[in-house]
Amino acid sequence: MYKTDICILGAGPGGATAALHLANKGIPSLLIDKAAFPRDKICGDALSGKVVNELRRIAPELPELLGTQQEALPSWGIHFISPGGHKLSVPFLQNYNAAKDVPAGYISKRIYFDNFLVEQVRQRPEIELWENVEMTKYEREEDGSFILRNKQGEALVQAKLLLVANGAQSGFTRHIANLQQEPEHYCAGLRAYYKGVTGMDADNFIELHFFKDFLPGYLWVFPLPNGEANVGVGMLSSAVSKKKVNLKKEMLHMIATHPSLKQRFANAELVDDIRGFGLPLGSKKRSISGDNYMLLGDAGALIDPFTGEGISNAMISGRWAAEQAANCLQEQKFTAAFMQGYDKAVYNRLWKELRLSRHLQKLLNYPWLFDKVASKASKNEALAETISCMLNDVDLRERLKQPSFYMKLLFN
Repeated sequence: MYKTDICILGAGPGGATAALHLANKGIPSLLIDKAAFPRDKICGDALSGKVVNELRRIAPELPELLGTQQEALPSWGIHFISPGGHKLSVPFLQNYNAAKDVPAGYISKRIYFDNFLVEQVRQRPEIELWENVEMTKYEREEDGSFILRNKQGEALVQAKLLLVANGAQSGFTRHIANLQQEPEHYCAGLRAYYKGVTGMDADNFIELHFFKDFLPGYLWVFPLPNGEANVGVGMLSSAVSKKKVNLKKEMLHMIATHPSLKQRFANAELVDDIRGFGLPLGSKKRSISGDNYMLLGDAGALIDPFTGEGISNAMISGRWAAEQAANCLQEQKFTAAFMQGYDKAVYNRLWKELRLSRHLQKLLNYPWLFDKVASKASKNEALAETISCMLNDVDLRERLKQPSFYMKLLFN
């Protein structure tokens, strides 16, 4: 049986980031994934400026190295298309026009991006990487450490500390940490790859479409290298159940008939199966640690409730998990009380952002208001810039919660 201080379950962005930060501190870890890399992951594939920042924190050269990959397309912002068809464009950078030679974000299929991170892992002697190994049973020892068993029941690992980063369907999250899926805080999604979609933005802005007949859901179109596009839909699980929505049927119907998409997809070809996935949203605070464990990324339900972005939040949680793990080893404390340092650090960084995104998500209950904001912003450059700054700056974004902001907007 392999004995280690730190075992990380899941080698996606959260787990790989944690392992790399630990390696930077000279701390060894065991990183386990049930798949062999490169492997696919159903996702929107957009890498925001926050992802670029987290790459830079791992190693300053990583963003530039990612930019040299043929599979990564530079992207400079987001187009929000309102229910009335008004476009609100939000650059990832506030000085967008002055800094276009420095991409603030990228779009890359997860099969490539996750492998990009794992390739960094392979170069680090501090990290032991096991692929094609799935742990299905977690047993407590008297000292609080975990024994991990595979499907065959073999005890393969004993670890003092578990960093759980094995995704939205994590058995550990459900059965040990007791975090259950809640339809009001869970999004159902579909993803498809198309080739030949026309009308893409010259600067590779990603698109989020909020169609009136599909609220409170949204449809996305993200450009990819080689003339491909990631196209998908997402909607709160509670709304899917309440409205009895067939997501696949609705998605194909919107692509075939909606005036803003019909011509763009006229000669487009579906190049892969339409696949479903679940998004545990960070729209409520949860306990994301306990005795001898921490939950990272999707396993800790840290996905942005408005945009569906999860990669950057997973990487942020991985960074803070590595920090907490180093503290645990130094103090030789692994109790739930001591582990609260991780919860505090993650939510100090993310909660204001997640809470405000929840408010923006609720704005979809008032499509006329969303439409009014987007309409005015599409005709008023100063207002568009103000909203862009608000969406990029968490402190400014607080104003989007205030009724006075909308009153001024509606009556000026």
